[in-house]
This record gives sequence, structure tokens and C-alpha cells, in this order.
Amino acid sequence: MTANLILTVKSSVIIPIAAAGILVATTSLAYWIYQRSFVPLHGHDAHAEVAPYIPAKTHEVHLHPNAETPAVSTDLKNFKGQPVELSCANCHSTKTPNRELVDGTDLKDFHQGLTVVHGERSCLSCHDSENYDNLHLADGTSIPFSDTKRLCAQCHGPQHRDYEHGSHGGMTGYWDLSRGPRVRNTCTVCHDPHAPAYPQVMPAPFGAREPAPKHH
Repeated sequence: MTANLILTVKSSVIIPIAAAGILVATTSLAYWIYQRSFVPLHGHDAHAEVAPYIPAKTHEVHLHPNAETPAVSTDLKNFKGQPVELSCANCHSTKTPNRELVDGTDLKDFHQGLTVVHGERSCLSCHDSENYDNLHLADGTSIPFSDTKRLCAQCHGPQHRDYEHGSHGGMTGYWDLSRGPRVRNTCTVCHDPHAPAYPQVMPAPFGAREPAPKHH
């Protein structure tokens, strides 16, 4: 009984002392690591700015090309047997611009049935009446059809912002331009410029498919 009492007393003294020793050692180690974090490495300025990472080779981002100048096919062929196409200016340069026209309902010569659902815009809100082979910005600056995105960005600011950050508009290629190039869609690759809104559709459940056609 006396031996057990002595063992119990020793345990009650040794365990707290050991715990205190471990705590002191851990605290000392943590303090040493903390102090070392402020000591600059040999030959290195701890306050020097870190240069941004720039890959050795950066590929380009290409825009999916728009048509330089839209053309209309005719039933004629040239001496090489190729279809003859007419530019917009071939016809529009012979006519007086109608600034009130908003769709093709009242047209008799061309564009019959053309429907425009694009806010309260008229045809000449975007098309250049001085040169129908071009478009124009809000300030009157004439731009080619290949620069359509610049025109759309004037009114569709949030979409243009999201496009610039990569969350709007389709693309193919590489996110990491050090590995390869990237090709991005322009606005009119996906949107009809005369009626840009997509029709509403009913989302299908994940994994749902149309039934396969029956063979007779």
C-alpha cells in the first residue's frame, strides 16, 4: 500500500512537469520559426517586388472572323463559272436612305420578310447610310463589318464586360496561352444581329435524350 501511494504521488508530480516541459519546448520552437520568417535569405531582399510570371512563349487570341463585307448571291455566274455576288452598296447606293425603316414589311425590291426585333433600333442605327458596305458607331465613326463586336459593345455593356473576362461567348483552344492559341467567337457567330435574343426553351433533365426513331 505504501509503494502504491509513493507511485501515485510521483505520477501526480511527473506528469504536470512533463506537460509543462513540452509546452515550453513547443513555444520556443514556434517563436524561433516566427523570428526566422523576418530574416531575409542570403543575397535576397525581403522587400523586393516579385516580378509577375510571364511565360517564355505566349500564343495569340484570335477572333472568329466576320465577313469583311456581306454579299448577296445572284443567279448569275462569271466567266469562270463562279456565282456572282453583289455587295450592299451595289443597290443601296442607288436609293435614298430611309431612316424610319425598322423591318422588311414594306419593302418590295429586297429584304422582304426581314424581321427586326432589336429594341427601338432602325436599320440605320447600325448601318452606315454613307457606305452600306460598312457599319457605324454612335458617334458616326464608320467601321467594317469585321469589327461588329465593337459596335455591339456600345449598348450591351454587361455582356461585353463578361465577354472580356471570358464568361460570355464561346471559345476553343487553350486557357493557358503558353500551351497554344485560343479562338473566340464574335457576337454575330451566335446572335442574329436583327433579332439577337434567344428564344425561350424548356430545360431538359440531366441525361435526358430524345427517343430514338423507330425503324419499320
